[in-house]
Amino acid sequence: MSAPRRGVGLSAFSRSTITASQYASHGSTLRNTHAASLETQLSVFQSLLHQFSITHAKDIRSNPQFRAEFARMCNAIGVDPLASSHSSKKEGGAGGSWWAQMLGGSVNDFYFEVAVRVVEVCRETRAENGGMIDVAEVRDRVKMGRGVGGGMEVSDDDVHRAVQSLAPLGSGFKILTLGAKQMIRSIPKELNTDQSTVLEAIQVLGFVTVSMLQVNLSWERPRALAVIDDLMADSLVWVDKQADETEYWSPTLIHVRQVE
Repeated sequence: MSAPRRGVGLSAFSRSTITASQYASHGSTLRNTHAASLETQLSVFQSLLHQFSITHAKDIRSNPQFRAEFARMCNAIGVDPLASSHSSKKEGGAGGSWWAQMLGGSVNDFYFEVAVRVVEVCRETRAENGGMIDVAEVRDRVKMGRGVGGGMEVSDDDVHRAVQSLAPLGSGFKILTLGAKQMIRSIPKELNTDQSTVLEAIQVLGFVTVSMLQVNLSWERPRALAVIDDLMADSLVWVDKQADETEYWSPTLIHVRQVE
């Protein structure tokens, strides 16, 4: 007969407890070492990025393309130059945005000024376009400025970042894509699918009529009329009754074609 199995003694439980404790201690040491290594690497990187920003500060301020590439480089590594622009000053520390701390206030002020001008342009033209305006038109208006010598050298990327910086304020400003155009919506209202489809059709065809929507989109006449009525109520389309059938044009796209 085989000998009866011996039960697990207290010493086995003690060894198991010690082993688990050792694993936990070793894991904690590895985590601390890894965190310290990352902190050192981040410190070195911040120092190099700070030196780069100082060396090329003039180009960042004056050259839109260089400024856009610098911002993309920051975003690629998880640094948002505008993310802290809405944070308040802390005790014993510098306030303002990351760019303001790195480059002084001029770059941060630049984007603040662009954002202010974007808001002004959108409000000035809202009666004409119903709160939907092409990014390129905003860029051109900001470049022209409000008076002689009052323009700013900006790019589409600058306008995009300026609009994004307004998001924390709950301003309702948003970048939308309609077909091949980038549009700024400055009214707190979402376009439904049918409205977006009609505006994209106007972008391609120049204008639309109710019969064109019926033929090209296979819509029933009441549906086409309802969408047109909604767009007219928001001043997003203009009416031309000179043709045999009433035509509907986008005021924003009319301006773009005139500029081109």
